[in-house]
Amino acid sequence: MTGLVAGVDVGGTFTDLVIFDPASGAVRLAKVPTTLPNQSGGVLDAFHEAGADLAGIDLIVHGTTTTTNAVLERQLAKTGLITTQGFRDVLELGRRTRPQAYGMHGHFTPVIPRDLRIEVPERMDARGRIVTPLDEAALTAAILRLRDQGSEALVIHFLHAYANPAHELRAGEIAKDLWPNDYITLGHKLLSESREYERGVTAAVNASVQPLLERYVARLAGELAAKGYGRDLLVMNGNGGMVAAKDVAKEAVKTVMSGPASGVMAAVATGRRAGVANLLTYDMGGTSTDVAMIRGGVAPVSSEIEVEYAMPIHVPMVDVRTVGAGGGSIARIDAGGMLRVGPESAGSTPGPVCYGRGGTRVTISDANLILGRLPASRFGQAAEAAHAAMRDQIAEPLGLSVEAAAEAVIRIANTHMAGAIRMVSISMGADPRDFALFAFGGAGPLHAVALAKELNVPKVLIPARPGITNALGCVVADLRHDFVRTLNRPLDGADMGEVHGVLAAQEAEGRRLIGLERIALTRVRAEYSADMQFVGQTHLLRVPLPSAAPSREEVQRLFEAAYLARFRVELPTIRANLVNLNVSVIGERPALDLSRLIDPADRRATAEPASVRPVWFDGWQDTPVYWRDHLPMGWSLQGPAIVEQMDTTVVIDPGARVTQDGDGNLVIEVST
Repeated sequence: MTGLVAGVDVGGTFTDLVIFDPASGAVRLAKVPTTLPNQSGGVLDAFHEAGADLAGIDLIVHGTTTTTNAVLERQLAKTGLITTQGFRDVLELGRRTRPQAYGMHGHFTPVIPRDLRIEVPERMDARGRIVTPLDEAALTAAILRLRDQGSEALVIHFLHAYANPAHELRAGEIAKDLWPNDYITLGHKLLSESREYERGVTAAVNASVQPLLERYVARLAGELAAKGYGRDLLVMNGNGGMVAAKDVAKEAVKTVMSGPASGVMAAVATGRRAGVANLLTYDMGGTSTDVAMIRGGVAPVSSEIEVEYAMPIHVPMVDVRTVGAGGGSIARIDAGGMLRVGPESAGSTPGPVCYGRGGTRVTISDANLILGRLPASRFGQAAEAAHAAMRDQIAEPLGLSVEAAAEAVIRIANTHMAGAIRMVSISMGADPRDFALFAFGGAGPLHAVALAKELNVPKVLIPARPGITNALGCVVADLRHDFVRTLNRPLDGADMGEVHGVLAAQEAEGRRLIGLERIALTRVRAEYSADMQFVGQTHLLRVPLPSAAPSREEVQRLFEAAYLARFRVELPTIRANLVNLNVSVIGERPALDLSRLIDPADRRATAEPASVRPVWFDGWQDTPVYWRDHLPMGWSLQGPAIVEQMDTTVVIDPGARVTQDGDGNLVIEVST
């Protein structure tokens, strides 16, 4: 590929753009406010800000929060569900969990309300044998009833359709002739695995966001075409791969976590070039913080992610955990007199007090400004307003100085974020001391060194453009298709010929789909795995397989080793159960030169501070402030220091040593 490649990511606060010229290595960047509710406006604003001629761009890859926001805010299309008689309430019964671990109260809103869920006579058993034939007359009546009630999308979800999809397929044929559009989701086609609750929720989410995603993507593609873009638009999936915009709505649920996934893919690419294979990624934006764990240079992909309570989405997605702590997270004193930070956010409108856009409630960004980590000169009179808001809302009620109150806000926010990082590392049997903290997002580098100290992480890696890392992930991501097929039988009784056949068929289908894309690739490869458990358990453990034709003994040995590594327990007398077979087919794209993210022409021969200002580190210290684009290659110093750039500010605490590598990454050695 020799033409320009653009990655654009829409976040809750900002829309970020990066454009690479593979021929010359030139890079163009833009960061503009996200436009709501029509996100396409911000995308076009970003291209305009970058001075880009859309007619000259060869490829645009887009990361979107459209489906994620729709799910979390329950702003979904009206959707109907047809299911097996007796199973209408599966989506609400769930797994006997509670929204709150303690207490007797909680609230849960199912994706599809009860009056839009209809049962029809039909039944398969777990082996795929027909117990009750499909009542086609009842099915037809149900379809017409849901259509007449105004449902825009339809889910057909029958019990054990993964074992025998005949009834779902026949129901789909009938629905196709009666339903007014193509928004029909058959549960088994989206997810061919057991567990009717998880499969049903996944199908329900897919159908509920299909119309929203298709309208958004079609509008964006049309507006880009009107501005001269004549190529395919690709959309990031939550698995770290991408799909053509014309096909993305068919499996819309796979775009949930699209934005966070792109950031992890950028971390993988950056870490690979920097020679750091184990990373804890930490993406702090304006609204929330996303964290993930990368081991051995491989993005963590899971099929068992619960986006929120009672919202399991069992399609492969990069395993990213989110907490409500972003630059715009609001600090407040609760009814018990305790200081709380987040999850409520000021967002981009009105934003933190220091933005001067009408925000009145103090936030993490205001705390960073008060402590000198952000320059007061950049915010004008709004800086004084932030100081007054911190005094009135936090400091005086707690009997603290303004600086102590701001420091308390930062420490509480750091505690929330450290907890999320422990969730993806220590809880998974990993030691944070074996990793580097990869900090990005507009606010991540402000907190990274303090977090690393709290977690005993010895090194922080801050990429050249932290604030646009998610957009960068869009342009470095590969094509990817994931497949899952349920067998659910003891390993010692499984037909290994069938196992090999399933894996081979999944790989063949993935290679076929990638072959249809008009994207330059360096190679296509496949990864194989099995979801396994000991008989009688419910938790699944993903076990990587070396090939599409593993022996029974090999699978047993790999499972036992994976179980021991994860739980430090051996269970030699219990039989292993082979639940799912998985294949990921990956089309690798040509690598891009990330060393040009900071223009070499901007670098200076020596590093001189642009200014010096007081910054609070357990007291005020005069701290040198550097402009990152001007730093020479190999630059190094001992903290404290502040490094500012277009898209973020980096805080280097006292005692930490920072060095800039050949790609312009800042490598910070932390004194823990």
